Amino acid sequence: MVTIENNKRCFVHLWLRLERTRQLLNAQGKRFCIRNVLKSWFETEATDDFIWEVCHKATVDDVPQEGWNELPLPSLYPRKHREMLRAIVSTRLHLYHFRGVNLRALDSAYRVAFPESTAINVGKKRVESILKE
Repeated sequence: MVTIENNKRCFVHLWLRLERTRQLLNAQGKRFCIRNVLKSWFETEATDDFIWEVCHKATVDDVPQEGWNELPLPSLYPRKHREMLRAIVSTRLHLYHFRGVNLRALDSAYRVAFPESTAINVGKKRVESILKE
């Protein structure tokens, strides 16, 4: 069972546990996907409703992630994992607003867990294309 808190120490633990889970699932010949990660971490509490809620909240480019889709390496492609961890924290802590998750701490924890990787840029603002029709 994983204890979830909305702070940097917990987020570092989650990033490191995510990598260990990836290695464990790979050794077992299982798919590294949201469903298997949640079942590994939360065991019987990872019901279909819980998994659906996490997948629905873990949107990337306005597209919810699917539970069985293979996830890339967290150290190389962190965006899907960032949104998944954000969704897990939001769901487990019953945060009314999804924005209640401390993203600065989550992104800072990524840099601690994967020091050789490029930092996730929290302060980057999305620029909308003026030419978009």
